[in-house]
Amino acid sequence: MTAFSLEPAQLAWCAELRALAAERLRPLAEKGEPGRVNRPLVTELGRLGLLRRVFASGALDLCLMRESLARACTEAETALALQGLGAHPVHAHGTAAQRARWLPGVTDGTAVAAFALSEPGAGSDAAALELTAHPDGPSHADGTAHPDATAHPDATAHPDTTAHPDGTGRWRLTGEKCWISNAPEADFYTVFARTTPGAGARGVTAFLVPADRPGLTGRGLDMLAPHPIGALDFDGVPVTSDDVLGKVDRGFRVAMGTLNLFRPSVGAFAVGMAQAALDATLAHTARRGAFGGTLRDLQAVSHQVAEMALRTEAARLMVYAAATAYDEGATDVPARSAMAKLLATETAQYVVDTAVQLHGARALRRGHLLEHLYREVRAPRVYEGASEVQRGIIAKELYARQEAR
Repeated sequence: MTAFSLEPAQLAWCAELRALAAERLRPLAEKGEPGRVNRPLVTELGRLGLLRRVFASGALDLCLMRESLARACTEAETALALQGLGAHPVHAHGTAAQRARWLPGVTDGTAVAAFALSEPGAGSDAAALELTAHPDGPSHADGTAHPDATAHPDATAHPDTTAHPDGTGRWRLTGEKCWISNAPEADFYTVFARTTPGAGARGVTAFLVPADRPGLTGRGLDMLAPHPIGALDFDGVPVTSDDVLGKVDRGFRVAMGTLNLFRPSVGAFAVGMAQAALDATLAHTARRGAFGGTLRDLQAVSHQVAEMALRTEAARLMVYAAATAYDEGATDVPARSAMAKLLATETAQYVVDTAVQLHGARALRRGHLLEHLYREVRAPRVYEGASEVQRGIIAKELYARQEAR
């Protein structure tokens, strides 16, 4: 199989996913409250086995799932994707105990996960995050504080998952996270915090933080997109070496590895929305009367529809190519992932906007498919790396490749 031609079994699976989304998931989505976690919807995703497949499949399968669900029910697509994004670091870097504790609940839809990277002052520049993991060693018998033994003399990453020479590895998290999907209603968070001051990307550690830890509070944010997004406040939240995902000071690798997997699938989400808008436009322009015929008879309209289809298919192929490169372990995954997300999200914005224009005022009415897609399509150009960040990644990779020749 190549990246550019799906096999019959894959095409049949995509059709099955679209049917499931329309028949079983959309009714649950319609009963949900905008801006809140729809737990019945998440549970149904688990019951259908789709959440388990997120962790058992490769990047291409993930893209096919997200594209197919998005064509019929964006809420179901987003609920599935957020479970994968929040729990993938546990799946890929967690200890046996961490995986056993949390992944069964994630895959059966009874535990909601969240990926907590962004901060008010560290969005696109994730290495600049300021949520701090302060050392919190045990006290001596005389009641004095344990000396701070976290900093290595050379400020490099620690070779294991503990920060203290006595092996305790205890910290207190202090700071804020913002724009976190599923917050503040998630059951646990993959949290990225600074363990070594002044070390940039090399001083960040990933922690698995259950939502019931003392000192952790949150609030929802009223956003344009209908899925839940919130802010989290950490007031001395206790964590230990048992909560570390991967290694101390190596958390940025955990974050970037997760984003490299999910960026092409953000593109797949965008392609699914673009295809839904295109499908609606084809149906509308074929039946809507205008000037003695239908809209499709007007060259200005038919050419716009052709452009929508052209861009959607080009984006789809780039997403599939990036996902296949990831599955094959190619060396150019960061650039391909960035290209796929950039092209697909920008394309979806164009296609949905054009679809609204061709539908006219009816598309602006609350409850119309395109009104819904118009609100949904804007955010993917910002989250998991804004379009400008993706262009920076692409350029960096191109120049690095040129210099290596």
